[in-house]
Amino acid sequence: MTEHAARTHLAEVRAWLEPRADDMAALLMRLVAVDSENPPGRALGRCAQVLREAMEALGLGPEIIEITDPSGALEDPCIVRGSAGDGAELIYFHGHFDVVPAQHRRQFTAERRDGRIVGRGTADMKGGIVSMLYGAAAARELGLLDGGRIVLHLVPDEETGSVLGAGHLRSAGLIDRRARAMVTAEPSGGSIWNAARGAVSLRVDIRGREAHVGQAHLGVNAFQHLLHVARPVEAYAAEMAGRHTAHPLAEGDAPGTMLVVGGLFGGGSNFNVVPGSAHFTVDGRYNPEEDLDAELKRLTALIDAAAAEVGAHVSVEVTQLQPAAGTAPSHPAAAALARVVGAVEESPARFALCAGILETRWYAQLGIPAFGYGAGRLDVSHGPDEYVDEAAMRRAAAVYALYARELLA
Repeated sequence: MTEHAARTHLAEVRAWLEPRADDMAALLMRLVAVDSENPPGRALGRCAQVLREAMEALGLGPEIIEITDPSGALEDPCIVRGSAGDGAELIYFHGHFDVVPAQHRRQFTAERRDGRIVGRGTADMKGGIVSMLYGAAAARELGLLDGGRIVLHLVPDEETGSVLGAGHLRSAGLIDRRARAMVTAEPSGGSIWNAARGAVSLRVDIRGREAHVGQAHLGVNAFQHLLHVARPVEAYAAEMAGRHTAHPLAEGDAPGTMLVVGGLFGGGSNFNVVPGSAHFTVDGRYNPEEDLDAELKRLTALIDAAAAEVGAHVSVEVTQLQPAAGTAPSHPAAAALARVVGAVEESPARFALCAGILETRWYAQLGIPAFGYGAGRLDVSHGPDEYVDEAAMRRAAAVYALYARELLA
């Protein structure tokens, strides 16, 4: 595509999006009003219906794919799938409509002020979903797909591991490994997340024996054992924080593998009873250079050895084991995205490692180049004043439309 043609397409997309700014804002505010917090996984079916209606209005041919949660924890879990165009070559736009729990209920009443929309999920990532829907619609209506197609996947459980949503797409054969690329609208703040960390999460349970305080000598104090077992895990976390990645990072992100020890902990039955049980969690985000299987073995070996030192009865449950994912900046799909981002943002695109895990991994494992790119900002996501900039939403929508054009033309 010539530079003149690229400028022409960018002008056309901007001209299509700008008059729809109020429509984009209204849809985002409607989505925010659905309190699809996860956990516990409420209102997922209601949120999917709002998305289905919006996609229908935009001509994106939505369908609802019902999925089963074996635990029964999620409320009406389902995937919303749609498309723009009808050609053989395809690109995936992927997003999630569950949000982290709110700090207060008023976050589900979105506020539009000073060019921003404030509310739970605006940055992560209902605002990104709105940008993707309008980007796909713009690409179709402006004839940018040239016989190719965009397939949209919107899933309900990213905040709790994404095994049911994105995992179902993969296990059911709904991801075509021949796709040219995948992009998810995570809050990258305008950077391109071409790589993401892996995850290891554990729950450590310690079993003791209860006894009344007056006969404490007859009990086995699970809390004391917890303290002993947790110490080498804390030392391990400090060591891993010192092992730095070679990937570029977003400003303010730590270069080491990050672990939280004791994010959840508890135990005991009463203040005057020797605790007969205790537990704590370990949650890690591992740099792509690390061998997750080897680190999991090392971590569990540390726990077992510490338990053996004091005769503690310990069990370890692996609650999450997700690989890192990455696409080289030199890959043609990455270079194409960088060109488009540079043109829309009018500044050079920047690649960076995502500080957390991304659903790009489900696509990357099939050999599909996969990226995180969105208008939201990670530093405000999940916080009490979460917001997304409206102009950035429209720029992201333009990137999505033009990226499809770049890959599918």
